[in-house]
Amino acid sequence: MRPPSVDSLARSLASTGLPHPLLVDVARAAIAAGDPESAELGARQLSRRLLRPVINGTGVLLHTNLGRAPYPFADPGSYANLEFDLATGERGSRQAHAGLLLARLCGAEKAMVVNNCAAAVLLVLAALADGENVAVSRGELVEIGGGFRIPDVMERSGANLVEVGTTNRTRRADFAAVADRVAMIMKIHQSNYRIVGFTEAVEVADLVDLGVPVVADIGSGLVDAACPWLPGGPPGWLDGEPAARQTIEAGADLVLFSGDKLLGGPQAGIIAGSAELVDRCAAHPLARALRPGGLVLGALQELTLNYLHRDIDSLPFWSLATIPVEDLRVRAEALGVGRPVALMSVPGGGTLPGVEIPSAGVALDGDHAAALRAVDPRPIIARVREGITELDLRTVDPADDPTVADALQSFG
Repeated sequence: MRPPSVDSLARSLASTGLPHPLLVDVARAAIAAGDPESAELGARQLSRRLLRPVINGTGVLLHTNLGRAPYPFADPGSYANLEFDLATGERGSRQAHAGLLLARLCGAEKAMVVNNCAAAVLLVLAALADGENVAVSRGELVEIGGGFRIPDVMERSGANLVEVGTTNRTRRADFAAVADRVAMIMKIHQSNYRIVGFTEAVEVADLVDLGVPVVADIGSGLVDAACPWLPGGPPGWLDGEPAARQTIEAGADLVLFSGDKLLGGPQAGIIAGSAELVDRCAAHPLARALRPGGLVLGALQELTLNYLHRDIDSLPFWSLATIPVEDLRVRAEALGVGRPVALMSVPGGGTLPGVEIPSAGVALDGDHAAALRAVDPRPIIARVREGITELDLRTVDPADDPTVADALQSFG
């Protein structure tokens, strides 16, 4: 039997919603394989490889594979004063908008934005310590996802690593012993691991009188330990997490943190603190290569304004993270499918290692993860443990509960 033409087969796949040139590629591949009937499956598989919204039922609030913090931002699609000073009519700075607000939010003299926190670390080291020594505790020489290692970044920046202390215990005296031969002391958030037992670490406040600039990479993006945007104050699971405002108040010259973790916004890296040091970073040639675009800066501006308004309803991460567990139990019962169960969520995203947050959801016997991922148009991402599929409602927007219920009906 003669195979169909590439064009006709491609046109028969129009209901998939893919552009015709992509459907031509799919049709050509299916015909070349001698299986034209597989073209529709190929088109749907291609469609599923494209970015699309998903429902996060894993209980991991900052799920790196799912984009970390959920934050809605609609760009008006118009020109904007990204680098234009409306007062003078001359060229302005793209750091004058979100950067100004972020500085106000965390109590810094000045702030600037780059494309992620790794970029912030690289830029600070390159701008302030190229060819110079930088002291870091051995207990903070971290490697995080994707093979990002502090020693490697230091080498690429041109700074020279000076290790102090031991893996489990570092004291102020260890830093004091090298203060006369280093250009910077850097404290690094331990991200996704924790050292427990016979340990000792040095706080920022104990380092500021050594006569050396202190830079704190707090990573996780908590801007204020008091959480004034939360009506009930900070939740207990935040205890001990370093925050930008308090780190600056303790005397840090610069603080570095992520935009897409506990800050709850888009992927970005924030450098905040001394105006002189921020200006030196902004003037470095790498700053242009590492700068974010207008979409990220617009989202960060909107996010920061919501913080300053203390509008919890406009901060999706915090809305999800602080839902009372009893409300989650009620939602689990209301789904009417599966067994309501007690669960434990985690912050995720390399923040608060070992911390769990009481939660609730539903469980189904058997492994239904693949079938839930195939739900169209909003795939549902669940977790499977010991042959049981669990869907944690802490990471599910309540508005998505009807979608979840409809999807689970076929398994219930």
